[in-house]
Amino acid sequence: MYPNDGFRELGRQECLDLLAKVSVGRIVYTRQALPAVLPVNFCPAEDGAVLLRTAASELARAVDGSVVAFEADEVDAVARTGWSVVVTGRAAVVNDPAEREHLSRVVSCPWAPSPVEVVVRVEPELVTGCELVGGRTLYGVRLSA
Repeated sequence: MYPNDGFRELGRQECLDLLAKVSVGRIVYTRQALPAVLPVNFCPAEDGAVLLRTAASELARAVDGSVVAFEADEVDAVARTGWSVVVTGRAAVVNDPAEREHLSRVVSCPWAPSPVEVVVRVEPELVTGCELVGGRTLYGVRLSA
C-alpha cells in the first residue's frame, strides 16, 4: 500500500473481527503443483483459526498438513468501499473425536452436504487485511460516484 492510495492496512484483531461478519470465503491451496482457489463457507474460531466443514474429499486430502491461504472480503461497488482479509497458515483435518464432535455442531454445514464430512482448521500464522476507503485513487483524488 502507498500513501494516499485509498487503502488502509488493518490490524490483526480488525481482520479477525471482519471475518466474523461474513460466512463465505475462498481457500487457496495447491492442486497438481498449481494454485487452486475454491469458494467455501466457513466459521471463525475464537482463537482466530478458520474452520471449514466439508466433505471428506479431494479438498480435505489436499489441504491436510499443507500451508494454505484463506481470503474473505466484502465490497460495496456503488460506494467504492470494502475490505479484504487473508489468513495464511497450516491446515489440518481435525481428527480428535471430541473436538470434531464439538466443531461439527459449531461450524455450519457445507453447501454440498456429504455422508462423510470433516472439519478443517486453518491456523492463523499470518493475518493481513486492507480496507478500501471510498472513492480515492493512488493520488488521493476523489472519484465521482
